[in-house]
Amino acid sequence: MSSPNTNLEKQKKRHAGPLGGIAGVLMFAGVLLLILIGWLVYQGGEPEGADVQVDGRTGAETVVEPE
Repeated sequence: MSSPNTNLEKQKKRHAGPLGGIAGVLMFAGVLLLILIGWLVYQGGEPEGADVQVDGRTGAETVVEPE
């Protein structure tokens, strides 16, 4: 059952603050996600310090000499 006396304009005013807060939190989470993705891409790459590397195409093991 719904209320017979609904005032949509009044409800819009009452819900503006909470909806704005939710939108703000979603934007903040999106920015943090983009920062995390950027950091992971920056930190990614070849493994460091591996003694043996496996060629993904052939499966052959290659011994890596330390520099």
